[in-house]
Amino acid sequence: MLTRKQHELLMFIHERLKEAGIPPSFDEMKEALDLASKSGIHRLITALEERGFIRRLPNRARALEVLRLPDSIAPGLNAARKFSPSVIQGSLGRVQPKEAPRLQSPSNDDDVAASISIPVMGRIAAGVPIAAIETRTHSISVPPDMISGGEHYALEVKGDSMIEAGIFDGDTVIIRNANTATPGEIVVAIVDDEEATLKRFRRKGASIALEAANPAYETRIFGPDRVSVRGKLVGLIRRY
Repeated sequence: MLTRKQHELLMFIHERLKEAGIPPSFDEMKEALDLASKSGIHRLITALEERGFIRRLPNRARALEVLRLPDSIAPGLNAARKFSPSVIQGSLGRVQPKEAPRLQSPSNDDDVAASISIPVMGRIAAGVPIAAIETRTHSISVPPDMISGGEHYALEVKGDSMIEAGIFDGDTVIIRNANTATPGEIVVAIVDDEEATLKRFRRKGASIALEAANPAYETRIFGPDRVSVRGKLVGLIRRY
């Protein structure tokens, strides 16, 4: 999955390449996405490159190549260009996905049959927000009693801002898809369609507050149009 702006930019580049044979300029991309500055385009291109959707060709101006499109648009193209996604940590560095954490070693077939597989969608910062990661990296098995109704996914936690809520660096959190939250719930929040963070959801008048569970971090307050909820915390897995 891509953020709305990432998806818009990818499709704009793809269509321009089909029509003209060359990618659009940064000014054209900025105008097409109605962004205030080119820095926003640079961030989006970096995010698309790190997720394996595009590639910048070296030593050539305006040289972008579309490697794949979202599965819902062009599954055939993606099958032809098999890609093994990497996960970003921070804004630039790359790390490879960790081995899927195991809750327990199944002792018989009944245990295996009872477990439920959910996708791990990358790493989320529990401290300073990072670019939203929505590319499936692998799957993990969880017990059925950890899963309630609805769709679920998992995220690997990076950072220490939620330690007083019992969420530590390296934990894997189980998230139920949701676009609304009750004040006090821990949510996956998307800020400005570009950054993802794991925080406690609060309201301050007409504004939304994303509250850390570590006194070293300040509560961040945003206008309601700048924050969207992508899920609520329902469980946690920790490897020792």
